[in-house]
Amino acid sequence: MRSMTSSTSARGIAAIVGVGPMLGRSIARKFAHEGYTVAILSRDLGRLSRFAEEIAREEKAQVFAIRIDCSDSKSVTEAFEGVLSLGFVEVLVYNAYQPVSSPPTNFASIRIDSFEKSLAVSSVGAFHCAQQVLPVMVEKGRGTILFTGCSASLNGIAGFSELCCGKFALRALSQCLAREFQPLGVHVAHVVIDGVVGPPRVRPSASSQRALVGEQESGGGDASASMDPDALALNYWHLHVQDRAAWTQELDLRASFNPRSF
Repeated sequence: MRSMTSSTSARGIAAIVGVGPMLGRSIARKFAHEGYTVAILSRDLGRLSRFAEEIAREEKAQVFAIRIDCSDSKSVTEAFEGVLSLGFVEVLVYNAYQPVSSPPTNFASIRIDSFEKSLAVSSVGAFHCAQQVLPVMVEKGRGTILFTGCSASLNGIAGFSELCCGKFALRALSQCLAREFQPLGVHVAHVVIDGVVGPPRVRPSASSQRALVGEQESGGGDASASMDPDALALNYWHLHVQDRAAWTQELDLRASFNPRSF
């Protein structure tokens, strides 16, 4: 665990799992901007540490970079020992994604280990991460858990059974947790990113690489209809601060000019 710190937050911890150069980083930056101590987690600790340093410097926030492999339960447990040592995890955003092949893979060619890895990252990892933070959220009667999905969470896509099965399971997990824990004060929501996620419009990034569907860094489609990750991150913040009298359980986001919208 590496700490890039400039000040101590009076608020809780926001743990962002699956931080890449676009959406994950933008979500982390938004919560840091709002005064949270932020823990960012992914497999690439070197890149993660650079993001932590950048966000800490820009937002005058306390940011921790922690390595995690969401397909490995031992790695998740060890990573969250570090996260939980920072204090109360008030927010968990699960944004992890296992890249899939593009163009689509013929079903007969999909290897079982590849299929299992996608399920492990998309859904089993989310299950493990949620189990780490829910007990204290329930004890305190508050908290937010947000899961990032994509169009593959809602519709089966030929050639992408690895991705779709994992994302379908993630959506089901979100619904089950919402029904169990929202009466106890924990807001659980699933965010469908239906479109390509590109670099921020106001903060151009050299890292504008996109996959076919989320990390959650893109959702497939034309780059001309790309979605601003900073604008998407604002929706994650709005979900967190919603009045509990009217909590959203699923939010469907797409660019207004996305040709796939209708």
